[in-house]
Amino acid sequence: MSAAAITAMQQGLQSCEGCGLLSRPEPGEHEGRCPRCDEKLEFRKADSFQRTWAFLIAAAVCYIPANVLPVLTTTTAAGADSDTIMQGVVLLWSPTGWPLSIIVLVASIMIPSAKILALGYLLITTQRGSVANNEQRIRMYRMVEFIGRWSMVDVFVDTFTAALIQLQPLMSVEPGPGLIFFAAVVVFTMLAVESFDPRLIWDSVSSQEADSKEVTYA
Repeated sequence: MSAAAITAMQQGLQSCEGCGLLSRPEPGEHEGRCPRCDEKLEFRKADSFQRTWAFLIAAAVCYIPANVLPVLTTTTAAGADSDTIMQGVVLLWSPTGWPLSIIVLVASIMIPSAKILALGYLLITTQRGSVANNEQRIRMYRMVEFIGRWSMVDVFVDTFTAALIQLQPLMSVEPGPGLIFFAAVVVFTMLAVESFDPRLIWDSVSSQEADSKEVTYA
């Protein structure tokens, strides 16, 4: 049990987020740089909770106009027609276009909201010092981090569509204000993931084990 309670930070060891090397700072230095990739080493990310909450709240605020405002405006001889993300999902739904409709629904509505909820859950449980389901929470964080790499796909698709479909004066497509807010949601959630330090999840376990030892020895 004593070995399980000892963490790398308690041993003065630092894990590099760039290459994963476990090393110890130079004598006399509290934190240093990775000897392999020269990345700055930190025992814990500074102000991780505060910065993650700030980015997450900003993402949640931008999520509303991203779904309410139009993301694309199509101009034809019959006039201009603006569509929100959900309207685009409905328009794409057809016997042949339903796979694309589902992709847009999942990538543009379900995944951003799931990322916001997942990060909020991680923040709340970690700040409360929860020690339950730590393995599942780490897996959740890694999944959110992995999905974040593909979050800009929908923005790129809309941008390319607006750039390619320019048949003036017959037809043209322009990005709407909702696309800007959607891109802001993606960026803020990515920054929130990067700001969150998953090592904080395990600090509660170490603190609880240390407290139990003090009670036992007392």
